[in-house]
Amino acid sequence: MTSDIDLHVGKRLRRRRRLLGLTQQLLAEQVGIRFQQIQKYECGANRVSAARLFELSEALSVPVQYFYEGLSARDPFGSEDPTNIASDVLSKKETMDLVRAYYAMGEGPRKHLLDLAKSLEAATKPALRLVAP
Repeated sequence: MTSDIDLHVGKRLRRRRRLLGLTQQLLAEQVGIRFQQIQKYECGANRVSAARLFELSEALSVPVQYFYEGLSARDPFGSEDPTNIASDVLSKKETMDLVRAYYAMGEGPRKHLLDLAKSLEAATKPALRLVAP
């Protein structure tokens, strides 16, 4: 039976693997298992043992606690915090493509793109109205 924690660990595993541009096959080879096992971990169908989680953290160059970031006793996915990014947005191919393209640019173009994104975000937020008491 899959738990919320298993699902969260699997999503974090997928997110990091994709961020590094690794296939399930390449990651599986690094830790000495079959790619199907990575698939099962990522969807939460199989629980990741402590030893395997350590091997995966080494292969993905993250500390073991990375897989648990965002978990809390009240809300396993941190969804009550409006500043949190949706738990699956960093798992999407589109997001990873955008991040890779962003870091492939020089520092100047990156700054301009970030400024543009911030100005577009500000333009889409409703203006704050000051109400007289």
